[in-house]
Amino acid sequence: MKKILLSLVVGLVVLSAGYVQAATETYQLDPAHTNLGFKIKHLGISWVSGSFKKFEGTVVVDTDTPANSKIKVTVEANSVDTGNTKRDTHLNSPDFFDTAKFPTLSFESTKLTDKGQGVFEVEGNFTLHGVTKPVTITLNTAGPAAMQGQTRRGGDTEFTIKRSDYGMDKMVGPVGDEVKISLSFEAIKQ
Repeated sequence: MKKILLSLVVGLVVLSAGYVQAATETYQLDPAHTNLGFKIKHLGISWVSGSFKKFEGTVVVDTDTPANSKIKVTVEANSVDTGNTKRDTHLNSPDFFDTAKFPTLSFESTKLTDKGQGVFEVEGNFTLHGVTKPVTITLNTAGPAAMQGQTRRGGDTEFTIKRSDYGMDKMVGPVGDEVKISLSFEAIKQ
């Protein structure tokens, strides 16, 4: 009887070990507290700034092993807003974003390296104008924090791409090739 009971206990422990999963929490970007912006040189003498107004994103936080966390952001390209309707219409044209053909741009992480004190090196794939290329960004994270019964996490990053690397090569010269992208976000636990 003791052997049967011992075998049953061992069997349950082995079986339950197969169902142990990492502790993950899923967060959705909060558009009211997230800013996705960019700036680019014009004629080499001034900066033109803009942002995207429509986007969604998910952050999956692995609380046991933060480096196993995942980030995914998708942006509606035609939501570009530089504060100038004529320029925004031109940016949506085939000369730049070509939003009829390429309606979204996105980032999806492939690897996170914990650098300590809430800083992560994030490798991932950035897709723009139908072209996907690897990028590495430094992400400063914060949280969790509570507000109105919701758990939130946040972060920020800035990185630079060359738009010509993504086939957006019209008017390179008068309009800069390097684009500085910034993201400051809050995400709500689901």
